[in-house]
Amino acid sequence: MITEIEIEGFKSLEKVRLKLGRFNLFIGTNGSGKSNFLEALRVLQGIGYGFSISEILNGKPRGVTNEVWTGVRGGSARARYQGKRATAVGGVQFNLKLSTQEFPALQYYIWLLPTPGEVQEEELRKSSESVFERDLGALALDRAPGEEVEISGFDPTRPALVSLLGLDIPPQHRPVIQACRQALGNMQRIDPFPAKLRDYSQLGAVRMGEQGEDFAAVVGSILENEELHAAYLSWLQQLTPTEIDDITILKGAVGEPLFAIRENGQMIPATVLSDGTLRFAAITAAFFQRSMPDVLMIEEIENGIHPTRLRLLMELLKSQSKESGPQVFATTHSPVVLAWLDESDYETTFFCKRDEETGASIIRPLSEIPRLVELVKKYPLGDLFTEGWMETAP
Repeated sequence: MITEIEIEGFKSLEKVRLKLGRFNLFIGTNGSGKSNFLEALRVLQGIGYGFSISEILNGKPRGVTNEVWTGVRGGSARARYQGKRATAVGGVQFNLKLSTQEFPALQYYIWLLPTPGEVQEEELRKSSESVFERDLGALALDRAPGEEVEISGFDPTRPALVSLLGLDIPPQHRPVIQACRQALGNMQRIDPFPAKLRDYSQLGAVRMGEQGEDFAAVVGSILENEELHAAYLSWLQQLTPTEIDDITILKGAVGEPLFAIRENGQMIPATVLSDGTLRFAAITAAFFQRSMPDVLMIEEIENGIHPTRLRLLMELLKSQSKESGPQVFATTHSPVVLAWLDESDYETTFFCKRDEETGASIIRPLSEIPRLVELVKKYPLGDLFTEGWMETAP
């Protein structure tokens, strides 16, 4: 889990520092910086995959060991902050604190230049102990307390985090580096498209694609486990006013799976189900996948879902991200979603807006907006958001 993150110089994020929780919700108008924050997480995911800086930002075609990787919007040319206070050599910096089951206090830092696509500095620490530290072409790896080994000529286009695992490194550092790499790389972004959800899936898939590819295969693997089947069905039964008897998988000509439900004794395939039902079913399935991510990113969670069912969606996200579930990062600009927040959610619900003078995104938790908690006792939070009060709050 990422417990704290500092982003500097990435897109509209001139300098942002946030303390994070299990469920993190980003609210704001279009263009306020919500999507840029999720794209920053995508950069970290690419680092965990071991891609070069250019591949992370500009994309990578499908290969033997990877699916198609879509770069960030605008690629490397638009990755650097370009507001009024931008500098020619500032680059992009990420500094984050991580907590894993084995290592509760990791800190990873990287400073990169989007063009020409090179790493300037990089460091990994476990508690207060250095694991490795990189400055331009040289990398210092701690072999023992007070003893460092330097590795020169390190590839400037790739982060060292994954590359080091292919070298003969001290055995005490390997699980630390692997834990950090896993925490960054095991992320999943989903934005399910109904057209994809209505498709047949590939046999054997255990994780959905970003647009919901292989949704039916993932559901099929859920249905194989009696406990997961019951839990998944329970969520979907709450979604619709009519009774869903069960979830099932239909088979194509060569056995390829297609999602379907049984309702009032009738079989209803995905091809005729509503967009909202399919999108909710896909988001819910993401929390029961056999291949579970450490981090789940969902953009504009309200898309396609009826306002009366957004309470159920919020309950799903908050309950399933607790304890052993994935850490969730979600965005919305729906005031209806905000109606289902508790005051305990305010520390990790972040309001995003643009600074009128610099164009930089300002992101801060609702708990730090003066008078907000007091005003919410009199006025609905959604109304304060819709009427622009948060935009003018000091």
